[in-house]
Amino acid sequence: MLIVGIALAMVGISGLPGSRQGLRYEADRLAQVLSLAREEAQVRGVPIRLDADEQRYRFLILRHQQWQPLLADADLRERPWSQATRVTLQRADGLRTLEFGRDFVDVPFELRLAREDGAVSIVANGLGLFEVR
Repeated sequence: MLIVGIALAMVGISGLPGSRQGLRYEADRLAQVLSLAREEAQVRGVPIRLDADEQRYRFLILRHQQWQPLLADADLRERPWSQATRVTLQRADGLRTLEFGRDFVDVPFELRLAREDGAVSIVANGLGLFEVR
């Protein structure tokens, strides 16, 4: 019984998501939400922008010529990172903001999420495909 208990404990510990796995999970979730934000901007006909820092990310919508947080949207609501996360954006056009509009073709970009022990990137082709690498 003792050996079985120890073996189960070891399996349980090794099955816990590490920091890198956690970052990958958050990148996968963000990629899905970015896809949704892109579609939402097209449906609403107004720009939606990603606002991210080391503690959290959220989406803003342009209303009355001002960027306002999307508070009532359950999918595009503000979300905290599980750990401090550095976010950097590289766009093909050199701009420093990630914004979706009515256009069906966007500027390709790479959104890099980094922590002390690793990094992952979300790469977008401009046609609505978001790939986590």
